[in-house]
Amino acid sequence: MSIKPEISWADFEKLDIRSGTIISVNDFEKARNPSYQLEIDFGDVGIRKSAAQITTLYNKEDLVGKQILAVVNFPKKQIANFFSECLVLGVYGDDHKDVTLLSPSLPVKNGLQVG
Repeated sequence: MSIKPEISWADFEKLDIRSGTIISVNDFEKARNPSYQLEIDFGDVGIRKSAAQITTLYNKEDLVGKQILAVVNFPKKQIANFFSECLVLGVYGDDHKDVTLLSPSLPVKNGLQVG
């Protein structure tokens, strides 16, 4: 797998990656690929929604209360009838179908920035 083109430090600083806790999970039946609709609490940043293709490794029940990391400063993206307001971060498996969520190794306050 090749490495993407080099970016500047200024490019990286544009990303706003925050900690959040998943507070609700629903099946996203209108999505083209199996997905969940997530509501995530980012503390002072507020509650954001996200569509995530994480159904192969995660059950809905196991996700509620899980802390994750997400990019919160992308523009809203419409997927079918749903507006995704952040990008939950994860690591792709070899087949690009299994996604392992990135999360803090210890509990942290919702809304803290990754740096």
